[in-house]
Amino acid sequence: MHYTGTIWRPPYEADSLLLEVTAGCTHHNCKFCTLYSDLPFKFRMSPLKDIESDLLEAQILRTNPHSKMLNILSGKSCPEPIRRVFLTGANPFVLKTDKLLEIAEIIRKYLPSVESIGCFARVTDSVKKTDEELTLLRQAGYNRLTIGAETGDNAALSFMQKGYTARDILTQCRRLEQADISYGFFYLTGISGKGNGESGAKATAKIFNQLHPFLVGPNMLTIYPDSVLYREIRNGNWQEEGELEKYRELHTLVENLHIETYFAAMGASNAFQLRGRLPEDKEKLLKTLERIISDVSEQELRRYRKHLPHL
Repeated sequence: MHYTGTIWRPPYEADSLLLEVTAGCTHHNCKFCTLYSDLPFKFRMSPLKDIESDLLEAQILRTNPHSKMLNILSGKSCPEPIRRVFLTGANPFVLKTDKLLEIAEIIRKYLPSVESIGCFARVTDSVKKTDEELTLLRQAGYNRLTIGAETGDNAALSFMQKGYTARDILTQCRRLEQADISYGFFYLTGISGKGNGESGAKATAKIFNQLHPFLVGPNMLTIYPDSVLYREIRNGNWQEEGELEKYRELHTLVENLHIETYFAAMGASNAFQLRGRLPEDKEKLLKTLERIISDVSEQELRRYRKHLPHL
């Protein structure tokens, strides 16, 4: 299989075939992001011959009769047919519709068992696609996209150079819904900065409540020394939220979400794994967050007392 740099996928795509069709990010301008800094280029599409070669390899390993017979002879269980493919790269959905349709056709040529195709997508990836094109992509199997919306706080979106507004989230996601393309949101806890966490969460809930994401997946903002955001902090232009504020922010987000969705903080950046369906599990999630907030408050108080001068 052809893979370039570090490969990222959502936790819930663990059982999907990871197929590289792009590498890098077309935007590559978010101040906090270092995910694709190991690449010597901004963005590129994989050659079709590489995509086809990878699919042939997957076909041989998973569906070829000779491969199945070898598994039986060696006492191994035969793998399940591949039902879903996840296209890797920051935003493969940005590719032109005819290219995405061609990729879908090649996937089914080698893996006819595939039922759906997912990928990461930017809010803006659908801007240049017509409503008719989005419908064609849904018919070709594109569904359950993962969108790094991050927040509905316009001030944070602007400062972090996300390249879109809260209004754009509403407009483009409604277009996806019209085409019957489902999507999940990644939310970035801490993106609004010190003193703004809870107001940012309220602004986000206001936007998300007007949409129908299958998932809201919070991830904690992690600041790396090689990021632009780190330099902004060093220059005094931005302050990071403390742990206590971050969990109060999450509590505010859950409290203000009034849609049916799956709330899941599953990524490695989350010190506490939180999962539950909304609205059914809202009270359970809120009580869990209240316990976390209480524990974090006690830890911060102990650290404060530790540094008090002894009288």
